[in-house]
Amino acid sequence: MLLSKYRQITYCSSIFNSFRRYSTLKKDQYDIVVIGGGVVGSASARELLQRYPQLRIAIVEKEKKYASHQSGNNSGVIHAGIYYKPGSLKAKLCVRGLQLTYKYLDEKGIRYSKCGKLIVATQRAEVPRLLDLYERGLKNGVKDIQLLDNKEMHEIEPNCKGIQAVWSPHTGIVSWEEVTNSYIKDFVKSGGKSYLNFEVTKFVEAEDADYPVMIIDNKGSAIQAKYVLTCCGLHSDTIAVLTGCPEEPKIIPFRGEYLYVVPHKSNIAKANIYPVPDPRFPFLGVHLTPRIDGRIIVGPNAILAFSKEGYRWGDINLRELKEICSFSGFRKMAMKYASFGIKEMARSAIMPLQVMQIQRYIQNLTSADVEKGPAGVRAQAMAKDGTLIEDFVFDSKPGTGAIGSRVLHCRNAPSPGATSSLAIAEMIADKMKEEFKL
Repeated sequence: MLLSKYRQITYCSSIFNSFRRYSTLKKDQYDIVVIGGGVVGSASARELLQRYPQLRIAIVEKEKKYASHQSGNNSGVIHAGIYYKPGSLKAKLCVRGLQLTYKYLDEKGIRYSKCGKLIVATQRAEVPRLLDLYERGLKNGVKDIQLLDNKEMHEIEPNCKGIQAVWSPHTGIVSWEEVTNSYIKDFVKSGGKSYLNFEVTKFVEAEDADYPVMIIDNKGSAIQAKYVLTCCGLHSDTIAVLTGCPEEPKIIPFRGEYLYVVPHKSNIAKANIYPVPDPRFPFLGVHLTPRIDGRIIVGPNAILAFSKEGYRWGDINLRELKEICSFSGFRKMAMKYASFGIKEMARSAIMPLQVMQIQRYIQNLTSADVEKGPAGVRAQAMAKDGTLIEDFVFDSKPGTGAIGSRVLHCRNAPSPGATSSLAIAEMIADKMKEEFKL
């Protein structure tokens, strides 16, 4: 009994000392703080300030620059909305997002290319799945989508081989890092406050009833907010747990490695060229993508990253790796896709194996025509049963006390998250208005 009371006293003392330490800090106060400086977070901060110019709004990012992770390490595609289940948030937000994106790029003078996309069936068994994608595209309202025969496909891409293809002329490419920085520029110009090198490690309930959420970084600095929006990508589950929300959906990091096509072969294709997805596997497969910088990339594969920022085999975080492997959903998924995972790891180690995937529908490309390229890490949301959560997930369930009831989490914004960023921002602003009576 005495030991139990001692522990209670010690715990209360610890909480009191922690609060006293942070309460003595000089803190900036904001109506809304957005945590996460990727493309979705920056678009949302911008949208909120445009709607509510009278509010004080800040965005915080743990890195020294914006778009440091998924937003700055992706293929750069502007998606049209073909793949996604009709009626899903993915489908709706992608089609709306594409329209908003091209309008924004034109207004800001940001360089892009509407180079189009071919989805190619190379075998008869793939044709029914290709036709299903075509029907999905029509139902989703994808503009000017076409079903092509072999001759029509060759007129667009002479080096591409296949039986039939779906052509999406409005698919494009852009630097999403440049777009993210443009969103931030708009936000700051409109009076928003930007914090870099601010890694959120703790939320504390503040004494000030008007600004009850105290956000503390890894250096002990603190700011206060009335309301908080989190758009933390690879770390979205970690930040959600800090506010008292459940761990699920759990984020499992998958590294996608690309190959560069050597410069003298850069005329091998002008459009994005994708395979028909195999429903047995959870990812789209190796494809060819022209980049806005003039290079062409081939990939990606999909292998487990050993940390949430594991861009190389040597990037290992033992604590994060332990959390991944102890998650029941990951173990179930790993067992289900064991053969697929082994093949992907082999393709990572042996470059010609990855080239063989693209040779199914790209003629005249050999292992001598590629070199090691960039890598990105995908934040894959997963349920406890091992199901990969493909749609967008927003969580406003109350967490702990005054903190959890004032936080909206964007917990999953997978591809086409960048394409959809302006549409997601609209929806988030609507949600925050409804939830917090802005």
